[in-house]
Amino acid sequence: MWQPVLMINGYLVSILGLAMLVPAGWDIFYEKMPWSPFLSSALGTLFLGMAMFLANRTTINKITLQQGYLLTSMSWISLILLGAVPFLVSGVTGNFSDALFESTSGLSTTGATVFADVEALPKSVLLWRSMLNCMGGIGIVIFAAAMLPFLGIGGMQMFQRENSDMNEKFMPKFSYIAKRILIVYLFLTALCVFCLYAAGMGWFDAVNHSMAAVATGGLSTKNASVGFFDSVRIETVLIIFMILGSLPMTFYVIVLQGRDWNSFGTSQIAAFLKILLFYTLFTSVYLTFIGKYDFWQAVRYSGFNIVSIVTTTGFVSTDYMLWGPWIGAFFVIFALTGGCTGSTSGSIKIFRWQVLFAYIRRFLVVATEPNRVMPVKVGSGTVDNGIVSSVFLFFTVFMLSIAFLTCLVAAAGYNFEIAFSSVIACITNSGPGLGSVVGPAGNFSSLSDFAKCVLSFAMLLGRLEVLTIMVVFSRSFWSQN
Repeated sequence: MWQPVLMINGYLVSILGLAMLVPAGWDIFYEKMPWSPFLSSALGTLFLGMAMFLANRTTINKITLQQGYLLTSMSWISLILLGAVPFLVSGVTGNFSDALFESTSGLSTTGATVFADVEALPKSVLLWRSMLNCMGGIGIVIFAAAMLPFLGIGGMQMFQRENSDMNEKFMPKFSYIAKRILIVYLFLTALCVFCLYAAGMGWFDAVNHSMAAVATGGLSTKNASVGFFDSVRIETVLIIFMILGSLPMTFYVIVLQGRDWNSFGTSQIAAFLKILLFYTLFTSVYLTFIGKYDFWQAVRYSGFNIVSIVTTTGFVSTDYMLWGPWIGAFFVIFALTGGCTGSTSGSIKIFRWQVLFAYIRRFLVVATEPNRVMPVKVGSGTVDNGIVSSVFLFFTVFMLSIAFLTCLVAAAGYNFEIAFSSVIACITNSGPGLGSVVGPAGNFSSLSDFAKCVLSFAMLLGRLEVLTIMVVFSRSFWSQN
């Protein structure tokens, strides 16, 4: 079981090492440094990755389901740990928990940070943070396409319907799908770069914010995040690409293939866009009513920040904690919504909410008409009972995880607002929490090492859809032959 897992993991670690050469090149060629800390990190990571790959090299005919779960968990943990190395070697932090938190935030596309002064960081470090966002974004999309159909909780069952022989192995056409997803992902990122530059952002900032926007990662090169630029054009571009990053990447593949969109189920996309519109209009009316802004200012600020939170990006254009006492409750709801399945966004996601409300609707109808046979339907498709049960299990475990992790952070000496909102921000991969400490105007630097480690685990747990981690840690998983 271990040989193909270690081989593929070594391959992924080697890719991470090669990626470190990019910020190393920036240090050497642009900053005129004789040696870059990223070069040291790259060489060490490449050596480890190639050693794992060559020592376990074998012909892989198939990857079993058990190996798939193990590979997913192991690779993300390995990449997070090694992704933290440059932060330590470069000297921007000497604290392992800080480096771990920043690396986890980057790869999980959370967008939270422990750096109080981001603008003081070397540009190579800023570039590395954005690259972690980019790699984590495409990584989670490929994970969703490969593994979530087996759990039945992600809305990716189209792959099961279109590939009947995928019972004990990865999707047969997975490499075909993955290549096209990568092309779409890189195209959107490159297009975002040019659009941001045209909107008035410098090249370096445009590259970094593009990687963060499409990955819905939210790590910015500025302390005030997007609010630094104070530009409607820049905010509009980022809104568009945050939304595009929150749509299923497989949807773009289907469109490019000229296939019927309904075969994928566009009801999720329609629901997602309607929710964004409703949240924006509701908040805009609220902000206008309390006299915070005029209506169009309210639309501007609420639109950007709501899209950022719902898509779990984490960019901020203003301190929304100044919007009144109710805004905290609003943003918890926004963060728990999430984008579409198979996208770069985190949190619960639209498909699961659709299944939940469809089941509640069915329950209410059957309660008054006991003899009526009514299936659970999402859009034009029928959801089988197995998927419904899996979704309910996900909701249960997700909420219990929030409660447990909140208790752990609170046990470190923090009040409920900090503990709860930081866990919500991390497990939904949405970035900023609430209040002056971890809110949109703050950061996570003041938290204890224990709290940072707990929140790092929360980010990983949320990124891997909770149940994936649970499966690997279950006794039945290791009792299999």
